[in-house]
Amino acid sequence: MKPSRLLAAFALLAAVMRPSLAADTIFPQGVRVGLTPLVGLTKSKTFPGFESEDQNVKVLVTELPSDAYGEIKKVFTENPQGAGGIKPHSMETPAGTAYYTAETGKEGANTVRRYSMIVSGGTFSGYVAVQVPENATKIYTDDAIQQMFSTVALRKEVPVEEQLELMPFRITDLGNFKNIRTLAPGAAMILADGDEASGFEPAPFMIIGLIGATPPEPDDRARFAQQTATQIPGVREARLTMSEPIRIDGMPAYETRIDAISGKDNTAVTVVQWLRFGGPQMLRIVGSAPRDQWPAAFPRFRSVRDGIKPRG
Repeated sequence: MKPSRLLAAFALLAAVMRPSLAADTIFPQGVRVGLTPLVGLTKSKTFPGFESEDQNVKVLVTELPSDAYGEIKKVFTENPQGAGGIKPHSMETPAGTAYYTAETGKEGANTVRRYSMIVSGGTFSGYVAVQVPENATKIYTDDAIQQMFSTVALRKEVPVEEQLELMPFRITDLGNFKNIRTLAPGAAMILADGDEASGFEPAPFMIIGLIGATPPEPDDRARFAQQTATQIPGVREARLTMSEPIRIDGMPAYETRIDAISGKDNTAVTVVQWLRFGGPQMLRIVGSAPRDQWPAAFPRFRSVRDGIKPRG
């Protein structure tokens, strides 16, 4: 074979071996970050992202707090050469300037190639993590992963119906709240009149989710309810005003209320926590409102609480 034909054959083989991109940007369910996955990667059924048919190549797509992007950018700017042999890179994407790294590591006894990328979403940070086993690195090369990273895009919000479908329970009454967001897809939601930019504390909001830690005995429920209510993240100077057993939808529950200070503006708030027991996990509902808005907010909190039903 002539050298020119041999080179052409190698070029054709390389083109076949290099994975191409799918046609459109795909957003994992419940996430505001999306990308165009490489051919051979499809939506995962077990985590937000994509994976190969054998589940060995994984692409996690998720959201981090807004300040995560700034912290990474600062580290990369101050140390452009990187550390530990890991050199940071920047690239332009439809979502703006992104920073990423690539390194070789171990997954048990197996060698893997790992990639991490972060981009600013304004009120959140978009994060993509990729893991490729050594036997797939000739297909999913550094260049191919970089090409996929270059397609990262953001959407302003996730449709409410899409978010609700992820939850392990049904919410039939949204209490006329203006903003609905999953804090952790499939685990917790926030219903709020405020937003991430201005902060949630100056207006009524609710957080609904499941927690695995449950008191082992019914006699421990009062202590557990009071302890968890006074340790709600972001709440300071909590003062217990009421705590008593109730029933919610026929199931044993506990209602606890506190007066506290919350948020960066030191908003005086009244907070109610409902714990609904039964089953391996416990439903936890927290409603918070500025003290002068409490009378109007509490009936909305109860309407949402009473509209939470099991799936099935």
